[in-house]
Amino acid sequence: MKFRPCIDIHNGKVKQIIGGSLSDIQDQAEENFTARQDAGWFAGLYKKDGLKGGHIILLNGVDSPFFSATKKQAMLALEAYPKGLQIGGGITAENAKEYIDAGASHVIVTSYIFQDGCFLKKNLEKLVEVVGRKHIIIDLSCRKRDGAYYVVTNRWQQFSKEKLTVLWMEVLAEYCDGFLVHGVDVEGKSAGMEVELVRLLSRFTKRPVTYAGGIGSLKDLKKFEEESKGRLDFTIGSALDIFGGNISYGEIAMKYCD
Repeated sequence: MKFRPCIDIHNGKVKQIIGGSLSDIQDQAEENFTARQDAGWFAGLYKKDGLKGGHIILLNGVDSPFFSATKKQAMLALEAYPKGLQIGGGITAENAKEYIDAGASHVIVTSYIFQDGCFLKKNLEKLVEVVGRKHIIIDLSCRKRDGAYYVVTNRWQQFSKEKLTVLWMEVLAEYCDGFLVHGVDVEGKSAGMEVELVRLLSRFTKRPVTYAGGIGSLKDLKKFEEESKGRLDFTIGSALDIFGGNISYGEIAMKYCD
């Protein structure tokens, strides 16, 4: 079980937001924290502490007037920590190689392969052709509806028809190097993880999985380790002291680094 750090960028600044609040309308989001430092500073910190497998997420759509500033911040992070960070947000077969060439270890893909509520295998295959399976992370961030977890896309605003199951993850595993899964309904709230989701993910062992969402204390982290049987990696954002929270980043980085 390893700590995978994050750099979430919204409107050109490193932020921590409440996941379910993100909206394309006027680029709004309910914010927990806005950093004074740029994305390069955080990437340099993670590099210094030997943390691998972290992710940069661009939270503005490509049509947003803020997208250029957000992308600039992402590029600063990739430059500061080449091959040490993954990147997601608007990834397609057309732009993926640009980010890999800029220093990303992997591209993280969601909306490109889930369109109009459906999984588009042909788009995933295109992405594999461009950058290779070992440079792809599939984002299966999800929300609960009717007793099951469904993948959500377009900055977590739209439900897909795709239900998250272990069997389905095993199929997708042939096209990627791992998975990133946010429990969107608890993301940014530091009020406890999605226990049922963590249990589901822990049954999948074919590729590495990073879980994000709701871990807000060391007690939560201990429970996460128990419920996941130590099989999942994890992200903590808003609850870390570097993002205005109460958990010591230094303590987590030291104990759960590679």
